Amino acid sequence: MSDELRFDERAAIITGAGNGLGKAHALELARRGAMVVVNDLGGAVDGSGNDTSAAQAVVDEIKAAGGIAVANTGSVTDPAAAKRMTEQAIDEFGRLDIVVNNAGILRDKAFHNSDLENWQAVIDVHLTGAYNVTLPAYQHMREQGSGRIVMTSSPAGLYGNFGQTNYSSAKMGLVGFARAIKQEGGRKGVSANVIAPTADTRMTEGLLGTLADDTPPELITAVVGYLCHDSCELNGEVLACAGGRVARVFVGATPGIFDRNLTIDMVAENIEEICAEEGYTVPDNVGDEMGLILEGLKANPKD
Repeated sequence: MSDELRFDERAAIITGAGNGLGKAHALELARRGAMVVVNDLGGAVDGSGNDTSAAQAVVDEIKAAGGIAVANTGSVTDPAAAKRMTEQAIDEFGRLDIVVNNAGILRDKAFHNSDLENWQAVIDVHLTGAYNVTLPAYQHMREQGSGRIVMTSSPAGLYGNFGQTNYSSAKMGLVGFARAIKQEGGRKGVSANVIAPTADTRMTEGLLGTLADDTPPELITAVVGYLCHDSCELNGEVLACAGGRVARVFVGATPGIFDRNLTIDMVAENIEEICAEEGYTVPDNVGDEMGLILEGLKANPKD
């Protein structure tokens, strides 16, 4: 058995840490030595209301166990409040090494019944909220020369889900967000990875059926903790996790077809070959995709 991975002298911000996944992350990172800013507005699952006691209760639990933590009750949708999270970590702990974007809400409706208000509310918390929290933290980490950022996506983001066009869009947006940070931050020692978790929390209450008892939040924290550790060399990856299962999810490109005289009819006639998964590649960046295009152009000169 290897030595326990520790977070001594490392400071973390965890959003939405008053309950569920965020709480599990905060407790475990603190148990392993991290100094934690426990952020939670204390709102309901749909984002309404607030209760400052949620964050403080987690802080009290961490301190009772001998850990170090401070509460933050700012909303991730407020850029000024989000910036204060980074300032609070530096003021309290002298540094910031980890950000786990976990805050989220649900406002589910079938798309034909959807409205802009509920669309925007979910985008504001999940995607723009992650931007608000991450930007000042990233700027600090970039200057510091190191940092770990974790985005919380969802299977609904990766694959879509009925009644969740807003949520699915926001969650997939976080994948692109992390991939872009990888390209910019990697050379500065800052990594950004993504989890797509399934766990029994307030947000999934009544949705998991028989899976609920087998998908505790703590099994997700095992993955988050690794992605937050200095020893983790992953960057820009997506890890699906649930019930103890951990798997890499990636975007692949099939060999497809290439024809300089492509027509609608040719696409129709070759759609099976275009979609066939054998021989796929996994581009690491936009340049890799451009490389595939250039290869095809060279192999298929103009008539």
